[in-house]
Amino acid sequence: MKITRIADAVVPIRSEISNAYISFSEMTASAVAIHTDAGITGYGFHSNGRYAQSGILRDRMIPRLMAAAPASLLDEADGYIDPAKAWKIMMANEKPGGHGERSVAVGTLDMALWDLAAKARRKPLYALLAERDGRQPDKHVFVYAAGGYYYPGKDIPSLLDELSGYLALGYNAVKIKIGGVPLDEDRKRIEAALGLLGPGQRLAVDANGRFDLETAVGYAEALNDYDLMWYEEPCDPLDFEILAEVAEVSKNPIATGENLFSVQDSVNLLRYGGLDPERDFLQMDPALSYGLVEFERILDAMEAYGWSSRRSIPHGGHQFALHLAAGLHLHGNESYPGVFQPFGGFADAFPVHDGRVEIPDAPGIGIECKQNLWNVFKDL
Repeated sequence: MKITRIADAVVPIRSEISNAYISFSEMTASAVAIHTDAGITGYGFHSNGRYAQSGILRDRMIPRLMAAAPASLLDEADGYIDPAKAWKIMMANEKPGGHGERSVAVGTLDMALWDLAAKARRKPLYALLAERDGRQPDKHVFVYAAGGYYYPGKDIPSLLDELSGYLALGYNAVKIKIGGVPLDEDRKRIEAALGLLGPGQRLAVDANGRFDLETAVGYAEALNDYDLMWYEEPCDPLDFEILAEVAEVSKNPIATGENLFSVQDSVNLLRYGGLDPERDFLQMDPALSYGLVEFERILDAMEAYGWSSRRSIPHGGHQFALHLAAGLHLHGNESYPGVFQPFGGFADAFPVHDGRVEIPDAPGIGIECKQNLWNVFKDL
């Protein structure tokens, strides 16, 4: 098998929504297609929150893959392209550190390479990963609906309408943003959301790294009045000292990690973040953190520090992370039923039921099974 062409495109996912830190009014994403002489094409993209990576893709990563000797990319066992070998070629002559943009470009291509690898073997990606590791995959994966963004003119009744829509779609766990308004206003939003939920339904809150130490701890103490699924990203993603102080105060689980993009940063979180492997959750996103090749190193680091893979619930809300959740036995997956289209969400024919979703048995990731997403890729 030989790569014959790699195409990339910039796709707008702009929206007037905002979290406590940024507006998504100018947000874009990269999409790539890796074509081969076998007539099989792999498709990839990256998660929301990081802009399109055209420069790094076109100047460094794609040229390296295209210049590589075809045999250097192949799995010796069956002659198909090996994502791990391709990863080493993409990262040749790249210095350590500086994760955050390069990692997104590599993660975008890595997704396409795994889509290609699974299609070549005529298997869905989750089944390929589980079979490789000698385990039975999860056929149904827990997913929660991430929403509750701030929006011009959005009041509490509008927030409740949004959350009611997610519950009607089959979700039993929802997430809303905090930190974009004063604490007293956020408490009203939280209490209204909790009042909407019934037995067995959970609420998480997400500060998107907004708070300093005093505010993060103050919110943790206030949130202790509520039974929450978790309190997410209370402080800057790399400020592990603040995170440890928040974790000590919080009675609710802490979730964080979506803005850590390497195994090295993840190890520092495990060492110094003060998190509890029996209580808290890690949200490292494979599409933003150098792809599945690096994400498996992160899972190995978690195990070395006493964390089960079942405490991992990736950010991103897309099909790639869903396959990893099923094939690698993660806790579950984020979902964006109302925002970040066409990338958010899963296969059209598989609705959420009782907070869980099934994955189709289509080869690869199944991008072709989500029509509005496939409309992006078929032109590539």
